[in-house]
Amino acid sequence: MNATAGLEPRNRSATLGPLGIESRLIATPWSRIVRGIGLGQRPQQYDPADAARIRRTFDLLRQRVPAATDYTAFAHLLSDVVLRACDPSDPADDRTLAAGFTRALEAGRAEENAYYRLMAGCITIEAAAKCGLSRLVVGPDALVRPTPGYADVADEVLAMVDDIRPDGIADENAGRHGDYERLSASSAAFLAFWHLGLGDRLVTEDRDHIGEALTLIAGVPSPFFRGRGGSVLLSAVSVLGHAERAAPVVTEVLEVLDRADEIGVEPSFPSPMSPAFPRIYPLVTMLNSIAVSGWDRGDVDARFAEAVALYGRLGTEERTHMGLYLLLAAHGAGRTALVAPDLDAFIEDLLGSHHRIDPGADYFLSGISYTYLVQTALMTGRRDLVTDEMVDRMVRAFRYLESDPAGRANRPYPFAYAMTALAEIGQVERCFTASEHYGGISAVEWVVSRISPDGRDEGNRLFMLDHALINWALRQRGLGAPEPRALGGRWRLP
Repeated sequence: MNATAGLEPRNRSATLGPLGIESRLIATPWSRIVRGIGLGQRPQQYDPADAARIRRTFDLLRQRVPAATDYTAFAHLLSDVVLRACDPSDPADDRTLAAGFTRALEAGRAEENAYYRLMAGCITIEAAAKCGLSRLVVGPDALVRPTPGYADVADEVLAMVDDIRPDGIADENAGRHGDYERLSASSAAFLAFWHLGLGDRLVTEDRDHIGEALTLIAGVPSPFFRGRGGSVLLSAVSVLGHAERAAPVVTEVLEVLDRADEIGVEPSFPSPMSPAFPRIYPLVTMLNSIAVSGWDRGDVDARFAEAVALYGRLGTEERTHMGLYLLLAAHGAGRTALVAPDLDAFIEDLLGSHHRIDPGADYFLSGISYTYLVQTALMTGRRDLVTDEMVDRMVRAFRYLESDPAGRANRPYPFAYAMTALAEIGQVERCFTASEHYGGISAVEWVVSRISPDGRDEGNRLFMLDHALINWALRQRGLGAPEPRALGGRWRLP
């Protein structure tokens, strides 16, 4: 094949619809791979070859980092039971599957970090729901039993939110987060309850979990993190049927974003970023939240015009990250024509920028840029713009991070992104094919073999690989898998 040829026939007819509610809410790699929410989108028919690749990758990880983390053990056990549930050739009974979910939960409960302990619980109960197995984890007759003192596993998971304390994230933004981590945990729990159909448990006579979570948004000092994190929570609250409670908070967050220059508390990024990047990111995520919830604000056109202006001031690599966010928000709000009057030209310009980007230059800005391009092409029906050259460069990029200590430690980050994107376009076998570039072994084997002893240097970057593999396993559950419906109405905000 010509190195620059598209992997699909030429098709100049970009479109963004219709998209399912979850895809509109959580479409970008960041939410799924970093935060572990919205896993398993775009389900496919069960593929024994994919199942074998998932299991092989976990085998390699467990051999390389046997004492690294209980979270990887959890992810391995959960992916295995999900694959058992999805395999039509070897159907498992409820007791066998319940035993598998129980083992996964026990490993998750052993995770020391309170946030990741909660995430393991949320992902488990949501996975059960997505596999049509809610009966195993919720209700008085559930076969998967909670820790004593809780009605069922769902209530146990919701209670874990209380274990998370402010400013508990140890990264380059320490001190700028405030309640951001608990806010994100609440979002994950609410979305899991949405999938399980348990939204009525969140507001009772004894406790108003939704009201408590909404107050957390004001406890995030950085406008960037308040907008980015708050947008997911606000969307979750709205699809659960409480849009009227989220509405005033939306206005408050937008007012904070308008004063971002005055407030300061700017985020730190692994790569140098333009001044426009921390302004557009929270803005487009908030616009997407408004769109998902079906709200109609009088200033929405002006907000999108602001986003388009900021997009024009981004660097080439930054546009690959933000193009997908901007298009999804615009599509959901019915403003695609305002943002991209010629959608094909917009997509072709964005995908064409890959010629100017080296995905092996760093682990963040350039390193995950191709994944955003592939996702944009996939979401807009322009897979013909994903070339053989692009895929080859994605797979080969990880060796070029070897000479940089930060690149080595963070390599699971772009690798998890790339493996996710390539699986979704049917090109993931490239990661599992032996290559001279990697000394005669596959990219998967090479990357895992370079993980530091017990993952000490990588830390929570390994969790991104865990999420990517769970996501891939959940996608095996079959075409036409049901999606929960939004319960929110349409609201006109001042």
